[in-house]
Amino acid sequence: AKAAGADIVGSDDLVEQIKAGNINFDIVVAAPDCMGLVGQVGRILGPKGMMPNPKTGTVTADIAKAVSNVKGGQVNFRVDKKGNIHAGIGKVSFDTDKIEENIKAFVGAINRAKPSTAKGRYIKNAALSLTMSPAIKFETQELLDIR
Repeated sequence: AKAAGADIVGSDDLVEQIKAGNINFDIVVAAPDCMGLVGQVGRILGPKGMMPNPKTGTVTADIAKAVSNVKGGQVNFRVDKKGNIHAGIGKVSFDTDKIEENIKAFVGAINRAKPSTAKGRYIKNAALSLTMSPAIKFETQELLDIR
């Protein structure tokens, strides 16, 4: 993991740091055999959205590949029952150009993933918001042109 670019590597010692409240990382990647240890801090990592999950690729036997994907900017998004896509595209510390670049990359990925059987407008409306803040709506016609 260290060779793949992980900032912090550990097992029992890292679990103790998390229990003490020292969380100085953004994403947790774990091997399947270490999930017993990670489960001990699930109540701390879960609400922060940092709990490893096989669906997002953060629980895997190939730790080096998972770390390189995360470091390379892999973005995970989820779709709710009504077809809304939720994804993090930046942090408050990012400058405007970086957030704009991330929005274009995200919308481009969605447009490229449009199934050929889907008819009509694929992106009907879009909004951007910080956590627990009002949203800013986008003009969706502009988003359709991003590839």
